[in-house]
Amino acid sequence: MTQFLVAMVGVWAFAVLFHAPRRFYGACALCGGVAWVVYLIATTEYQAGPAVAALLASTVLALVAAGLSIQLKAPSTMFLLPGIFPLVPGAGIYYAAYYMIQGDLSLAAAKGVETLLVSGGIALGLMIGAACSNIAMRIIGIRRRMRG
Repeated sequence: MTQFLVAMVGVWAFAVLFHAPRRFYGACALCGGVAWVVYLIATTEYQAGPAVAALLASTVLALVAAGLSIQLKAPSTMFLLPGIFPLVPGAGIYYAAYYMIQGDLSLAAAKGVETLLVSGGIALGLMIGAACSNIAMRIIGIRRRMRG
């Protein structure tokens, strides 16, 4: 619960920093908190690696952002960009550069590869989530047309 709240506060601050409209601060924070909780559950409960956990979390994030975009009548990127903040592998980038400067190329390469895998997991998860939400919207649209 603490990490959920801390992730929400961090994303809230990120939304403020990037001048998101005030009425969306809570929704942005919710997206980031949910993404972080999914990441934590995947890594702690299911022992998933960081890349797989990032893929799952970003997929859920994309689905939640799509739902909020419909409900709040805003672009989904309004919720995706701040919401992805807790998943970005900033520490991995830092340590890869640090180890490279220290001359420990094997550790630098290991951290660099892990960071690239996490980044790829985030990108793939966002694509999967966006594709699933598009498919769901088409199905909903077809059903509505069939009724009317």
